[in-house]
Amino acid sequence: MNYLYCAFIELLAKYHFPEGLALIIFPLLPFCILAAGLLIMVLFLVLAERKILGFVTQRKGPNRVGYWGLMQTVADAFKLLCKENITPSAADKFLFTLAPLIAFIPVMLVWGILPYNAEFDLMSTPANLIFYLFLAFMPVLGIFLGGWASNSKYSIIGSVRAIAQAISYELPIAFSLLGIVVLSSSLNLTQITLAQSSVLGPARWFIIPAFIGFIVVFVSVVAELNRCPFDLPEAESELVAGYSTEYSGMRFALFYITEYSMMFANAAFIVVLFLGGYLSPFGNYLSNIFFGDSMTANILVYFEQTFWFLLKTFIILFLFILIRATYPRLQSDKLLKLSWTILLPLSIVNLFVCMLIKAIGGAL
Repeated sequence: MNYLYCAFIELLAKYHFPEGLALIIFPLLPFCILAAGLLIMVLFLVLAERKILGFVTQRKGPNRVGYWGLMQTVADAFKLLCKENITPSAADKFLFTLAPLIAFIPVMLVWGILPYNAEFDLMSTPANLIFYLFLAFMPVLGIFLGGWASNSKYSIIGSVRAIAQAISYELPIAFSLLGIVVLSSSLNLTQITLAQSSVLGPARWFIIPAFIGFIVVFVSVVAELNRCPFDLPEAESELVAGYSTEYSGMRFALFYITEYSMMFANAAFIVVLFLGGYLSPFGNYLSNIFFGDSMTANILVYFEQTFWFLLKTFIILFLFILIRATYPRLQSDKLLKLSWTILLPLSIVNLFVCMLIKAIGGAL
């Protein structure tokens, strides 16, 4: 962020603002950008999912509000803002109100950990991979508290399912990530990204040596997001809406925003770990190829890095949506069996393969 900070100071000096103002404003700017990006991304993802699901299932999807239905999610957001927040009389009112906040607040920090390009990296701590895993698990705690505080059998069953599901699929993720740590020799997401850089482009992306881990993490992330075919915590066929049955208005909206925000964050997390993050698939950035080492290239390269990062993330998101459109919901016992008997052993095999590759590479 040093380059951007210097550019921001020069901009303030141009308009005769004191340099000390940068110390106050600059730390807040990235979080304001993330907050705006989060809301825009959620609105876009909801619309994109409904459009893709409509196309795959041969329906029209949203097509009434705005041109081609583009304003439908904005209208839905205003509707939720205007709806009354109803609290059941038998609910634990404090936890019932707190649960959506516990689920939502960690999302902003999760988005801040991801390296979008070489400069826009807000929380580049030496072990931010572990910090990401901790924050990514926090929404499950909010879901559990929301279901328990609702004092409804449907909500409690849904929240218990969410906890069981999260615990079952955290272990395969953890063992798969150990393989990435072995290959990159780092717990920092930026260093993991840079460890995949090569003039040959995708040749050093970790999806090649850790392909088994990629499959395990991909399936486990879908399960932790409570999306089809793993959406048992909110299965409408038997639980009405699961843990969110008793919620309405903005409280329900916070759970909804959390789900789609984490959907983007986890897709981006997969991109960082296995698909080179913001690295170009051509081995070199197009900005440097066309503009050389000029100042224009130095500026454009950050936008190009963000473009590659988002493009890869949207490909993963498209796969998430496609899975929802094509696979039926699993039974509860089969869902847990998939994790403990298939994904967990595969993740251990993946770790062994990564250690073997690292040992052979170090010997050579």
